[in-house]
Amino acid sequence: MTKAIIYKNSQGEIVGFKTEGHAGYAEEGSDIVCAAVSMLVINTINSIDLFTDTKCEVLADEENAVIKLAVISNESNETQVLLKALELGLTQTSAGNPDYLSISIEEV
Repeated sequence: MTKAIIYKNSQGEIVGFKTEGHAGYAEEGSDIVCAAVSMLVINTINSIDLFTDTKCEVLADEENAVIKLAVISNESNETQVLLKALELGLTQTSAGNPDYLSISIEEV
């Protein structure tokens, strides 16, 4: 199962996320849940990098299937929209595949 954690501050703003694990929906290379999560996460990271001035720390550990992003500075409204779009996409993916993707929210 893939586990996603959305990190929010006390004002409810998303300040980072972490995904880990393989979904297990199908064999490697054919797993549409894993592909959906990967696409959402990588697109969000790339979009923040290309379209905003927000500084983030990104950790990717392919061996353990972990990707983590933490907003460090210059968070903008655009960054919040991109992070909320990630949360929406993950939530919708999980709703249709609850045995393969879990999402939790943690206040930091």
